Amino acid sequence: MSLTKQQVQHVATLARLELEDGEVDDVVKKLSRIVDFVDQLQAVSTDDVLPMAHPLHMSQRLRADDVTEPDQRDFVQQNAPSTEKGYYLVPKVIE
Repeated sequence: MSLTKQQVQHVATLARLELEDGEVDDVVKKLSRIVDFVDQLQAVSTDDVLPMAHPLHMSQRLRADDVTEPDQRDFVQQNAPSTEKGYYLVPKVIE
């Protein structure tokens, strides 16, 4: 499926892209190749393919959930103009 200049200019307008006159032909070629590739991918039968979250059958190595740094919340919040019960208080901006 080949795209036309008008289609590319319409998409560029919708995407708020400003294309120079010399750029349009190059963009038409590149986008047409992308659309052709997508058409090629859609032609492949995926009936026997099981959905998967990741192509590798590996488990994630996770580190131990240990506390590695001390709690410095009170020290850090000394610089804040207003805090309460460990939270930063900010002015209301929505009525």
